[in-house]
Amino acid sequence: MPNIKGAIKRVKQSAAANEQNSQVKSAMRTAVRKADTALINKEENAAELLKDAVKKLDTAARKGLIHKNTAARQKARLTKKAL
Repeated sequence: MPNIKGAIKRVKQSAAANEQNSQVKSAMRTAVRKADTALINKEENAAELLKDAVKKLDTAARKGLIHKNTAARQKARLTKKAL
């Protein structure tokens, strides 16, 4: 644990940011996985799940959790399965 006041604050901020980023990234992965399985199985709610997955991918890319090209590639692959 750091002794300097600013460093102590930074550790707390980093921990809070890490927690938030982990939640966003986990939700993104779950949404992509659900949309993928729904599209493969041709479920009725596949379009809704695809829309949710695209939204989560865009959010993660905007926050810098994944690269924007990675998000674009994953969205393209999902929408290709929808066609």
